[in-house]
Amino acid sequence: MKHYTVLKNECIAALNLKETSVIVDATLGYAGDSKEILKRIKRGKLFAFDRDEKACAYSNEVLKKVGNNYKIFHQKFSNMKECLFNEGITGVDGILFDFGVSSPQLDENRGFSFMREELLDMRMDQTQDFSAFHVVNEYSEDKLKEIFYKYGEEKRSALVAKKIVEARSHKQILTTKELVDIILDSVGAKYFYKEHPERNIFQAIRIEVNQELEDISLVLPQAIQLLNPGGRLVVVTFHSLEDRIVKQIFKKYSEVDDMVKGLPEIPVLYLPELKIINKKPILPSEEELNENSRSRSAKLRIAERINKNETTK
Repeated sequence: MKHYTVLKNECIAALNLKETSVIVDATLGYAGDSKEILKRIKRGKLFAFDRDEKACAYSNEVLKKVGNNYKIFHQKFSNMKECLFNEGITGVDGILFDFGVSSPQLDENRGFSFMREELLDMRMDQTQDFSAFHVVNEYSEDKLKEIFYKYGEEKRSALVAKKIVEARSHKQILTTKELVDIILDSVGAKYFYKEHPERNIFQAIRIEVNQELEDISLVLPQAIQLLNPGGRLVVVTFHSLEDRIVKQIFKKYSEVDDMVKGLPEIPVLYLPELKIINKKPILPSEEELNENSRSRSAKLRIAERINKNETTK
């Protein structure tokens, strides 16, 4: 199976792995990162999460050839804290997130791609019932307009939403090609071929189907609390909405609380939880971009859990 892991070397280096590290790969995918992690933590433990059952099964076959000190959860990553607590794990040394859709998911006729004719699906977890079909055929015009603008940042969201509702009044919209044709019809050829609104609309529907941004907002505070002092949080994002959430949460947890700013001595309770390792995101190299054009929008951000006891000595 062809899979390219974006910013892999940079992510592995950022985790500061030791032989005994306990690490979470929150977005297992097809084990590109996890395989490299497992090679380096011979006396540690890897916990991996993915909502895609097929990815979990494939990755298990890959990882068992490397070692047996791992456990895979077929769960969305926002269930991380509960799953780890059930394993008796209350602290870890590193957590990796690689958001977005994997190359195999794009290539497996699951409705993520607007470049081929596929059934409207877009489910990362194939065991869930709710899919892109339900969004496109059942959401109100106002709701469609809202998600296209909010999650796709599409300027002509209202036109697309109106045309979808009009088209489905005659027949259900079943395929990605039908949806792309409706988008083209709604915005006109000049705008369509210049601005490519289908990218934005498909992104918005995918985010809605999988509740991606809600899960990111839920899991990052969990992840910070799970980190041991000195533990690293390593996050790769692929579009501005994901990156904005990561930046905001990193900022919130790396700054002194406004209530106590200016005090001669700040109580430990109000000290920051995180230290930002890279103020500017790490981007793919030219070499990586030449190998994999899908990595073009990737941004890597790294933060480290502060040892508050040391900062007060």
